[in-house]
Amino acid sequence: MSYRKRTAALATAAALAGSAVWMAAPAAMAEVVNVNYACKTPIGDKSAVSPIDIKGVRSGSGYKITMSWQKGVSSSPVELGAGSMKPSATIRLGGADSGTLEVTGPANQAAIPENTPIKINDLSGTYTPKKTGKVTFTAGVLTIKALGTTTICTPTNNAGPSLTLDVTASGGGSSTSGGSSTSGGATSDGGSGGGLPQTGPEDSAIALGTLGGTVLLAGAAGALWLTRRGRTARVPR
Repeated sequence: MSYRKRTAALATAAALAGSAVWMAAPAAMAEVVNVNYACKTPIGDKSAVSPIDIKGVRSGSGYKITMSWQKGVSSSPVELGAGSMKPSATIRLGGADSGTLEVTGPANQAAIPENTPIKINDLSGTYTPKKTGKVTFTAGVLTIKALGTTTICTPTNNAGPSLTLDVTASGGGSSTSGGSSTSGGATSDGGSGGGLPQTGPEDSAIALGTLGGTVLLAGAAGALWLTRRGRTARVPR
């Protein structure tokens, strides 16, 4: 094989290696999970099953977490006029972090007929990572306030997480000891202070892309060295 062809082959291999490293960047894992709610209402106990979807989108130094109900839960013996029902919920954090994240949303925009399952609007909150690793997000307690009453719905089927994020705390540290803290709606046990954390799959992709670029440069340097070596070997003595 000529030196020119060998150089081209090395450069191609290095570029492919860089692309493979880039494509290996991890992504968030999301799954729709059926949650069995047991609700304590002003007119007695009720139950309902709703598929829950939780999504996380990078927002500044944290994530905007959105919780969605695909089916209605509980019901009212009377019609609920527009704007009369206000929901909120908690999301349980697990894995590398712990505690709860509170999510809230707007009141009902349209009237809800009597004895009809109450469709919950999407609820959202901001999660700022305090620890490094994979963090899970699992549906917690749902609270519905309407017409001066409060309904509490609690998951009873030990449902699994609807979302898993691979996050990095500020400074790349792991867990630290200490009291509970609250930031951006998320309450966690312990946590570290400091500057803004760089978190999540996007940063992993950047880091892996940088590694791929390093591999590419290393391959190009090797190719250049072989070319010069070949030219030196051909110089008559």
